[in-house]
Amino acid sequence: MKLRDIYARPGKTFSVEFYPPKDEAGVERLFGEVEKLTELNLGFCSVTYGAGGSTQGTTLEIVRRIHAEFPLDVMCHLTVVNQPKDSVRAVLEFLRRNEIENLIALAGDPPKGQLEAEWVPHPNGYHHSRELVEDALAFEEGWFSVAVAGFPEVHPRAVSRDSDLQYLKAKVDAGADIVITQLFYDNDDYIRFVEDARALGVTVPIVPGLMLIQSSAQCRRIASMCGSRIPAGLEARLAGVEDNSDAALQLGIEYTTEQCQALLDYGVPGFHFYSLNKARGVSSVFENLQLQTLAAAS
Repeated sequence: MKLRDIYARPGKTFSVEFYPPKDEAGVERLFGEVEKLTELNLGFCSVTYGAGGSTQGTTLEIVRRIHAEFPLDVMCHLTVVNQPKDSVRAVLEFLRRNEIENLIALAGDPPKGQLEAEWVPHPNGYHHSRELVEDALAFEEGWFSVAVAGFPEVHPRAVSRDSDLQYLKAKVDAGADIVITQLFYDNDDYIRFVEDARALGVTVPIVPGLMLIQSSAQCRRIASMCGSRIPAGLEARLAGVEDNSDAALQLGIEYTTEQCQALLDYGVPGFHFYSLNKARGVSSVFENLQLQTLAAAS
């Protein structure tokens, strides 16, 4: 089912992101976690794509297997960084051949060791993710449904918040069906982002992306990488579980449950959980808020 149709159904849409493990044993563990999460009545799942297409083969095989082996729609990440257009179009052909309808078009992260400011487009590649949106929608016209990323706290390469919002509108105007946000820990950032986007005329669903805390160090590291702010209240709670992984996971479940409840009260269309390939935290949030009862009918 296409993203636009998934979000058109009554009820909330909940989805989960996975990343490609580095070895075969990790891949098999991942499929064990996928199986657990299929019980949550998810709208779809997504699979990430390494910097510069570095995990392309593993990503595509995982996407193919999820689509073939589980009753779960899947969305493939696709990036433009360091990739020629021919490589990207080969991915589109693979997805079409395997009857996968959904993708998220992303600029992507520079390869390891390269700074954001140093990144330049591939000479035979795309300059912006908007171009990838346009190409995907032109590929066997009508086949793909495309998501794009939104940044409540502004993209690291954006020259200003206003320009970042204008570029979001350009991606949606190019045909994107939904926006999925970068992770955030302060709901006010998301709400301001949504209201400003709506004022510009962005009408598609803007789905909050949430990452459960697994450890204090991990939370700080990923927040720093993503340009996401950790509110003072959360930082104080992180300090209290600094050397206790079990307590940190429990904090993550509690904090994300609090975030989700407030966002449900605001009226979000659903949630996209950055799972770090672990089912337990996501499942616990579902149980705490009885999210399965709110999920759109399959």
